[in-house]
Amino acid sequence: MSRKLAVVSGGTRGIGRAIAEQFAKNDFDIVISARNETDLAETKQAIEAQYGVKCYVQKADLAIKSQAIAFAEFIKSLAQPIGMLTNNAGTFIPGNVHEEADGVLEQLIETNLYSAYHLTRGLIPTMIEQHSGHIFNICSVASLKAYPNGGSYSISKFALLGFSKVLREEMKEYGVKVTSVMPGAVYTDSWAGAGIPEERFMTVADIAETIWSAYSLSKNAVIEDIVLRPQSGDI
Repeated sequence: MSRKLAVVSGGTRGIGRAIAEQFAKNDFDIVISARNETDLAETKQAIEAQYGVKCYVQKADLAIKSQAIAFAEFIKSLAQPIGMLTNNAGTFIPGNVHEEADGVLEQLIETNLYSAYHLTRGLIPTMIEQHSGHIFNICSVASLKAYPNGGSYSISKFALLGFSKVLREEMKEYGVKVTSVMPGAVYTDSWAGAGIPEERFMTVADIAETIWSAYSLSKNAVIEDIVLRPQSGDI
């Protein structure tokens, strides 16, 4: 019997890599996308060597609709049940709405929202047919509360949370679970050199283990919203 697939967009680094490894060690085959071929090759080799599962990779910029659709078609061509999809691909550009450069909103909406929208639409018919599967959308505490210098990033994350909530309502009758994940500050490469002590942050393992716990519930239960913050509060 084929292993279930765990699909993670932006799965070579940070939170995405941790989620991929968490599911690999629980005997899922992994499918990841990223924009960097070198990172994809390294991740594939590391996961397969350490966990003894298959790790399928595809270079894709999911902000581009055609590439998101192509990635979904690649996943379906594997002909394995889809256990989990995590929409993790995203980017952060700080700024204020009245000051940020022209085009920032479009870039952030395409990367943080449209990538999840088009990839999910590509895979959801398979999940509906299975009458199973779990979709995790990596939103942010910026989806819940605007803050200075959040600008269009916060707008895009509010939109992603809205997408996630709509999808949750639509998927109830099909047995497909949907969870919105709103992390606060997590220590990743983007925070390196910021001069803030590492212990002030959550770890990528905190996020990955929480997602696994939510996935592991019985088919009769779903955690709709997960909010995680550093113990000492937001940064």
